[in-house]
Amino acid sequence: MFDFDQYLGFLAFLTIITIGFWLMIFLLTFVVPYWLFGNIIELWKEKREKKKAARNA
Repeated sequence: MFDFDQYLGFLAFLTIITIGFWLMIFLLTFVVPYWLFGNIIELWKEKREKKKAARNA
């Protein structure tokens, strides 16, 4: 069937694939939305400050 070296290689392969899968899930469900939401908030604040400065000038 499998030699011990092939078994270890197969386990290493499965581990790397699993880590990659969960990393992609984490990035797509937390990091990317957090980054986009933060940028939208910052743009909104900048626009609000520009309006305030134009009103007061």
